[in-house]
Amino acid sequence: MQLPFTPTEFFDVLGAYNVALWPGALALWFISVALVALAAGMTTPPSRALSALLAAHWAWSALAYHAAFFTKVNPMAWLFAALFLIQAAAFLWYGVVQQRIQFTAGRSWRHVAGAALIIAALLYPIVHLAQSALSARVPTFGVPCPTTLLTIGLLLPAALPSWRLAVIPVGWSILAGSASFFFGVHADVLLPVAAVVWVISLALPEHAMKQEASCSL
Repeated sequence: MQLPFTPTEFFDVLGAYNVALWPGALALWFISVALVALAAGMTTPPSRALSALLAAHWAWSALAYHAAFFTKVNPMAWLFAALFLIQAAAFLWYGVVQQRIQFTAGRSWRHVAGAALIIAALLYPIVHLAQSALSARVPTFGVPCPTTLLTIGLLLPAALPSWRLAVIPVGWSILAGSASFFFGVHADVLLPVAAVVWVISLALPEHAMKQEASCSL
Protein backbone atom coordinates (compact mmCIF):
# COMPACT_ATOMS: atom_id res chain seq x y z
CA MET A 1 0.00 0.00 0.00
CA GLN A 2 1.41 3.36 -1.09
CA LEU A 3 0.40 6.12 1.31
CA PRO A 4 0.60 9.87 0.52
CA PHE A 5 2.28 10.59 3.85
CA THR A 6 5.05 9.15 6.00
CA PRO A 7 4.67 7.58 9.45
CA THR A 8 6.40 10.66 10.91
CA GLU A 9 3.84 12.96 9.29
CA PHE A 10 1.01 10.77 10.51
CA PHE A 11 2.18 10.84 14.12
CA ASP A 12 2.87 14.58 13.87
CA VAL A 13 -0.80 15.03 12.93
CA LEU A 14 -1.85 13.01 15.96
CA GLY A 15 0.44 15.07 18.17
CA ALA A 16 -1.01 18.34 16.87
CA TYR A 17 -4.55 17.03 17.37
CA ASN A 18 -3.83 15.90 20.93
CA VAL A 19 -2.15 19.14 21.98
CA ALA A 20 -4.81 21.38 20.45
CA LEU A 21 -7.97 19.45 21.28
CA TRP A 22 -7.25 17.30 24.33
CA PRO A 23 -9.96 19.00 26.48
CA GLY A 24 -12.62 18.13 23.91
CA ALA A 25 -11.33 14.61 23.38
CA LEU A 26 -11.18 14.05 27.14
CA ALA A 27 -14.74 15.36 27.58
CA LEU A 28 -15.94 13.07 24.78
CA TRP A 29 -14.25 10.13 26.52
CA PHE A 30 -15.88 10.89 29.89
CA ILE A 31 -19.31 11.30 28.28
CA SER A 32 -18.88 8.04 26.36
CA VAL A 33 -17.82 6.09 29.45
CA ALA A 34 -20.69 7.53 31.51
CA LEU A 35 -23.36 6.83 28.91
CA VAL A 36 -22.10 3.32 28.13
CA ALA A 37 -21.93 2.51 31.86
CA LEU A 38 -25.47 3.83 32.31
CA ALA A 39 -26.75 1.80 29.36
CA ALA A 40 -25.01 -1.35 30.62
CA GLY A 41 -27.07 -1.23 33.81
CA MET A 42 -30.42 -0.89 32.05
CA THR A 43 -32.70 -3.60 30.66
CA THR A 44 -33.72 -1.18 27.90
CA PRO A 45 -30.73 0.92 26.80
CA PRO A 46 -31.40 4.59 25.89
CA SER A 47 -31.39 4.17 22.12
CA ARG A 48 -31.87 7.83 21.27
CA ALA A 49 -29.03 8.93 23.58
CA LEU A 50 -26.66 6.26 22.24
CA SER A 51 -27.49 7.25 18.66
CA ALA A 52 -26.76 10.88 19.55
CA LEU A 53 -23.45 9.79 21.07
CA LEU A 54 -22.45 7.99 17.88
CA ALA A 55 -23.49 10.99 15.79
CA ALA A 56 -21.29 13.21 17.96
CA HIS A 57 -18.34 10.83 17.58
CA TRP A 58 -18.57 10.72 13.79
CA ALA A 59 -19.06 14.48 13.47
CA TRP A 60 -16.11 15.13 15.80
CA SER A 61 -13.87 12.76 13.81
CA ALA A 62 -14.98 14.39 10.57
CA LEU A 63 -14.36 17.99 11.60
CA ALA A 64 -11.90 17.97 14.51
CA TYR A 65 -9.62 15.28 13.08
CA HIS A 66 -10.03 14.78 9.34
CA ALA A 67 -10.85 18.33 8.21
CA ALA A 68 -8.80 20.24 10.78
CA PHE A 69 -5.64 18.11 10.86
CA PHE A 70 -5.46 15.06 8.59
CA THR A 71 -6.05 17.13 5.42
CA LYS A 72 -2.62 18.70 5.99
CA VAL A 73 -0.91 15.46 4.98
CA ASN A 74 -3.59 13.62 3.01
CA PRO A 75 -5.92 15.32 0.48
CA MET A 76 -8.23 12.28 0.69
CA ALA A 77 -9.08 13.39 4.22
CA TRP A 78 -11.61 15.83 2.74
CA LEU A 79 -13.49 12.85 1.32
CA PHE A 80 -13.16 11.03 4.64
CA ALA A 81 -14.56 14.07 6.45
CA ALA A 82 -17.55 14.16 4.12
CA LEU A 83 -18.24 10.44 4.58
CA PHE A 84 -17.95 10.72 8.35
CA LEU A 85 -20.42 13.63 8.34
CA ILE A 86 -22.83 11.52 6.29
CA GLN A 87 -22.53 8.76 8.89
CA ALA A 88 -23.17 11.27 11.69
CA ALA A 89 -26.24 12.56 9.86
CA ALA A 90 -27.51 8.98 9.42
CA PHE A 91 -27.29 8.36 13.16
CA LEU A 92 -29.12 11.60 13.85
CA TRP A 93 -31.86 10.85 11.32
CA TYR A 94 -32.45 7.14 11.97
CA GLY A 95 -31.53 7.03 15.64
CA VAL A 96 -32.51 10.40 17.14
CA VAL A 97 -35.28 11.72 14.88
CA GLN A 98 -36.96 8.51 13.71
CA GLN A 99 -35.80 6.37 16.67
CA ARG A 100 -35.41 3.33 14.41
CA ILE A 101 -32.05 2.18 15.78
CA GLN A 102 -32.84 -0.04 18.73
CA PHE A 103 -30.00 -0.92 21.10
CA THR A 104 -30.55 -4.05 23.17
CA ALA A 105 -29.31 -5.66 26.37
CA GLY A 106 -28.60 -9.38 26.64
CA ARG A 107 -26.03 -12.16 26.83
CA SER A 108 -25.95 -13.40 23.25
CA TRP A 109 -22.69 -13.79 21.35
CA ARG A 110 -23.41 -10.43 19.69
CA HIS A 111 -23.68 -8.71 23.06
CA VAL A 112 -20.49 -10.34 24.34
CA ALA A 113 -18.52 -9.48 21.20
CA GLY A 114 -19.98 -5.97 21.17
CA ALA A 115 -19.02 -5.42 24.82
CA ALA A 116 -15.44 -6.49 24.08
CA LEU A 117 -15.20 -3.97 21.23
CA ILE A 118 -16.71 -1.21 23.37
CA ILE A 119 -14.17 -1.87 26.12
CA ALA A 120 -11.36 -1.86 23.53
CA ALA A 121 -12.59 1.50 22.19
CA LEU A 122 -12.81 3.09 25.64
CA LEU A 123 -9.39 1.76 26.68
CA TYR A 124 -7.85 2.78 23.33
CA PRO A 125 -6.27 6.07 24.50
CA ILE A 126 -5.12 4.64 27.83
CA VAL A 127 -3.32 1.72 26.19
CA HIS A 128 -1.52 3.91 23.67
CA LEU A 129 -0.52 6.54 26.20
CA ALA A 130 0.81 3.88 28.56
CA GLN A 131 2.79 2.17 25.81
CA SER A 132 4.29 5.43 24.60
CA ALA A 133 5.35 6.84 27.98
CA LEU A 134 2.70 9.56 27.81
CA SER A 135 3.88 10.80 24.42
CA ALA A 136 1.47 13.19 22.73
CA ARG A 137 2.13 11.66 19.29
CA VAL A 138 -0.23 8.68 19.65
CA PRO A 139 -3.86 8.05 18.69
CA THR A 140 -6.09 8.87 21.64
CA PHE A 141 -9.85 9.48 21.54
CA GLY A 142 -12.21 11.11 19.09
CA VAL A 143 -10.07 9.95 16.17
CA PRO A 144 -11.64 7.62 13.59
CA CYS A 145 -10.40 4.21 14.75
CA PRO A 146 -11.73 4.13 18.34
CA THR A 147 -14.88 5.80 17.01
CA THR A 148 -15.36 2.91 14.58
CA LEU A 149 -14.64 0.28 17.23
CA LEU A 150 -17.19 1.88 19.56
CA THR A 151 -19.74 2.07 16.74
CA ILE A 152 -19.45 -1.59 15.76
CA GLY A 153 -19.48 -2.63 19.41
CA LEU A 154 -22.73 -0.78 20.07
CA LEU A 155 -24.43 -1.73 16.80
CA LEU A 156 -23.42 -5.41 16.66
CA PRO A 157 -26.40 -6.53 18.79
CA ALA A 158 -28.67 -3.64 17.75
CA ALA A 159 -31.67 -3.64 15.41
CA LEU A 160 -30.90 -1.38 12.44
CA PRO A 161 -33.34 0.15 9.96
CA SER A 162 -30.89 -0.50 7.11
CA TRP A 163 -27.65 -2.39 6.49
CA ARG A 164 -26.45 0.78 4.74
CA LEU A 165 -25.55 2.17 8.16
CA ALA A 166 -22.71 -0.35 8.18
CA VAL A 167 -21.10 0.59 4.84
CA ILE A 168 -18.92 3.50 6.00
CA PRO A 169 -17.79 1.94 9.31
CA VAL A 170 -16.93 -1.33 7.55
CA GLY A 171 -15.09 0.50 4.77
CA TRP A 172 -13.05 2.51 7.28
CA SER A 173 -12.30 -0.66 9.27
CA ILE A 174 -10.75 -2.32 6.23
CA LEU A 175 -8.80 0.78 5.19
CA ALA A 176 -7.48 1.70 8.64
CA GLY A 177 -6.89 -1.92 9.63
CA SER A 178 -4.65 -2.38 6.59
CA ALA A 179 -2.75 0.84 7.31
CA SER A 180 -2.19 -0.13 10.94
CA PHE A 181 0.62 -2.50 9.93
CA PHE A 182 2.59 0.41 8.47
CA PHE A 183 2.32 2.51 11.63
CA GLY A 184 2.49 -0.13 14.35
CA VAL A 185 -0.85 0.89 15.86
CA HIS A 186 -1.63 -2.61 17.05
CA ALA A 187 -5.08 -1.85 18.46
CA ASP A 188 -6.32 -1.04 14.94
CA VAL A 189 -5.81 -4.66 13.89
CA LEU A 190 -9.14 -5.26 15.66
CA LEU A 191 -10.94 -3.14 13.07
CA PRO A 192 -11.09 -5.59 10.12
CA VAL A 193 -11.89 -8.43 12.53
CA ALA A 194 -14.78 -6.41 13.98
CA ALA A 195 -15.98 -5.53 10.48
CA VAL A 196 -16.03 -9.16 9.35
CA VAL A 197 -17.91 -10.25 12.48
CA TRP A 198 -20.45 -7.47 11.96
CA VAL A 199 -21.01 -8.29 8.28
CA ILE A 200 -21.55 -11.95 9.15
CA SER A 201 -23.97 -10.91 11.89
CA LEU A 202 -25.93 -8.72 9.49
CA ALA A 203 -26.21 -11.61 7.03
CA LEU A 204 -27.61 -14.10 9.53
CA PRO A 205 -31.35 -14.86 9.19
CA GLU A 206 -32.20 -13.99 12.81
CA HIS A 207 -30.73 -10.51 12.34
CA ALA A 208 -32.86 -9.98 9.25
CA MET A 209 -35.98 -10.82 11.27
CA LYS A 210 -34.89 -8.45 14.05
CA GLN A 211 -34.28 -5.71 11.48
CA GLU A 212 -37.73 -6.25 9.97
CA ALA A 213 -39.30 -5.93 13.42
CA SER A 214 -37.41 -2.67 13.99
CA CYS A 215 -38.67 -1.22 10.70
CA SER A 216 -42.27 -1.94 11.70
CA LEU A 217 -42.07 0.26 14.81
